[in-house]
Amino acid sequence: VQLQASGGGLVQAGGSLRLSCAASGRTFSSTVMGWFRQAPGREREFVAAISWSGPNTYYADSVKGRFTISRDRAKNTVYLQMNSLRPEDTAIYSCAAGSGMRVRFDSSKADAYDYWGQGTQVTVSS
Repeated sequence: VQLQASGGGLVQAGGSLRLSCAASGRTFSSTVMGWFRQAPGREREFVAAISWSGPNTYYADSVKGRFTISRDRAKNTVYLQMNSLRPEDTAIYSCAAGSGMRVRFDSSKADAYDYWGQGTQVTVSS
């Protein structure tokens, strides 16, 4: 599975961005897709995840109510709609895919994912 993330950019606080993660190769109904981010000097942190087959979604507390993860199976693409952006959302955002038991048990763990795309920079100015 190859993942290609896009959609990052520079936006003012309160603005919106939509990130896309296009997956190529074979995906399974048990696949979980996740978004993570890493700011300079900080550890990578979980943002959101969605199961490929069903409607289950998961969010970090810091983004609940502001970010929405969705997927378009026909396009093999996962989206992260980010609204009400804050300067603290500034980071490199990366998408990931996993199909194992670990990721289905806890989609917030980065090491549970098998495949990673390159990151896309999101910068929120105050």
